[in-house]
Amino acid sequence: MSAPQATPKLATAPASPLTARIAAEFAGAGHGPDEPQRQRALAALTEVGLPTSRDENWKYVNLRPLDKVHFVPPSAEVRPVIKPADLPTAVGKSRYVFVDGVFDAALSSPSAQGGVTVTTGAADGGAVVAGGAGNGGAPAVGGVAAAHKGALAGDLRFALLNEAFATDGAQIHVARGTECKICVELVFVATTEAKAGASYPRVSFKVDANARVGLIERHVSIGSDANFINCAVDVEVARDASVQHYRVQQTGARAMWFDTLTAKLAENAKYQVHMVNLGALSARSTVNVQLLGERSEVGVFGASVGGKNQVHDTFALVDHIAPNARTDQSFRGIAGGRARVAFNGKVVVRKGAHGTDSSQSLRGLLAGTDAEIDVRPQLEIYTDDVKCNHGATAGKLDDNMLFYLLSRGLDRETALRLLKWAFLEDVVSKIEVPELRRQIEESLAGQLNESAALAASQDPLAAAPVGATMGASHTTHGQAGNGSPRIDDEQATPAQTEKR
Repeated sequence: MSAPQATPKLATAPASPLTARIAAEFAGAGHGPDEPQRQRALAALTEVGLPTSRDENWKYVNLRPLDKVHFVPPSAEVRPVIKPADLPTAVGKSRYVFVDGVFDAALSSPSAQGGVTVTTGAADGGAVVAGGAGNGGAPAVGGVAAAHKGALAGDLRFALLNEAFATDGAQIHVARGTECKICVELVFVATTEAKAGASYPRVSFKVDANARVGLIERHVSIGSDANFINCAVDVEVARDASVQHYRVQQTGARAMWFDTLTAKLAENAKYQVHMVNLGALSARSTVNVQLLGERSEVGVFGASVGGKNQVHDTFALVDHIAPNARTDQSFRGIAGGRARVAFNGKVVVRKGAHGTDSSQSLRGLLAGTDAEIDVRPQLEIYTDDVKCNHGATAGKLDDNMLFYLLSRGLDRETALRLLKWAFLEDVVSKIEVPELRRQIEESLAGQLNESAALAASQDPLAAAPVGATMGASHTTHGQAGNGSPRIDDEQATPAQTEKR
């Protein structure tokens, strides 16, 4: 493209003790020159280093615990016994379970579906397949080192780590014209403490033209709750195809969860990703979507609930390369206790991407006096004839709305539940699979320690406008598109000093 994308300066450290230790562990794991893709990934990672708090897009994440992580995947012999009853209730007919990044046939229930091929590289070098022929133990995701060069590698560096160490993964191919509301459910289970080994979930999801499909992806912890999980997901949506992608993160209370999602959309393709973050002590999601085809559409919908000392951070970049494409970003986050919840949503409109339609709605709710919310919408526009707007709010519950509910006879706790529930439901209601939505709503209620929220939400009073649940807050709105390069980088100020 003729208009270069402005990117934060990277804090690279090719000779850092951490990258040197990663290289030593890689060599000790027996990876040799006969694995060129792993070698390229390690070389790229050694060159740029892992992110640090000096990197602008990583300043909210606690990266210090990486010094204690053993990056080599654990052996199968040390895994605890897991029963199907230990897993979330299945949704759909075809479930694939991975334990510490490796496919577990005993816990899985694959079902052949016309037009859907699922391949996993089994531990013995074979393949487990439903719906078509497989390719043995081949890596599940295309090489990040080759596909994403230069500035992109700055935010995709954890994907390089995944590419270097992952031993298994799910490769899903959906044939042309296939229709399947929920084709596959993937469950990734982490069991090993970070100091003993790492888990590397890995997914490749390719959808051919005119298909209409859905994918459920879950991340949980069983056994140890102090895991290190580094996930890499690659999505390709062909012309006129439509994808609903549901991602639920419920890992352990002391876990570190790093996630990299890349997606490419062709002409008239539609992709909606629904992200729910509940677990982990420290969770970071990096989303990178490229709108390569004209009239392609992406929806990035996120809900995050953090409590105690949790940190949930998301960076979502949508790159408008083709004309007449559309983006919808919507985020709702609640931070209680001493938690910190952050969402950095960035939309870049390249030269020639005229007719772009982009909307960002980022809202954070403070549920604790020591909590912090950071919501940051960004726009970079290099062309004319676009319609782009963004809004961000961060604050506490509206005292006037709370008073209104109390005046209608509700007790204080129930009124608070209703306001928080309405705030989150603005995003959760977009989930189109009823059973999955019910499970997520139950988990959200449990995370908020408000088990009565589901029943209370049936009250007609819960239908109050979501925007009314927030009190005085900092709001940013913007619209741009006059043909000259423009950077819109406003940030909502965390309302830490507000008191009830």
